[in-house]
Amino acid sequence: MQKSKTVFKGRLLRVQTQERVLPNGHHATIEWVEHPGAVLIVPFIAKNKVILLKQYRPAIKKYIYELPAGTLEKGESPLKCARREIIEETGYGAGKITRLGLIYPVPGYSTEKIVCYKAESLKHKGAACEADEVITTFTATRKEVRELFRLGKLPDAKTVCALAMCGWL
Repeated sequence: MQKSKTVFKGRLLRVQTQERVLPNGHHATIEWVEHPGAVLIVPFIAKNKVILLKQYRPAIKKYIYELPAGTLEKGESPLKCARREIIEETGYGAGKITRLGLIYPVPGYSTEKIVCYKAESLKHKGAACEADEVITTFTATRKEVRELFRLGKLPDAKTVCALAMCGWL
């Protein structure tokens, strides 16, 4: 097998290509995006109430509803990233964080894996969004979350997966 070749390197992502022999014996040129990994947090402000974000996503040029999430920094553990991201995006620190599981959001073309957490016993600390983040927070009950989903207003796949892991969808 030949060594992979970097065809693009950005601030966050790299695009790689490589000739490979697939398990069925077929020879193929594979392209993929290397991603450092990420976390997603389901922040429970109360037993039946979560904090959601309304966040502007420049790649799709629109606001979407989603849960707090973020990319791992070099050498950062997923748990440490989750603790950092929940404060940055919601203004709350978590007294208790429980790992729910992990997902591969786009395994057809990316190595990205997202570790999902449930955060409880939240205490307000003050938000510190990054300059390139346009975020408004709000709380929603389980019923309200299900209605947003039913109306097609929760298009973010990682959010849908984590809410399902919590039994909310």
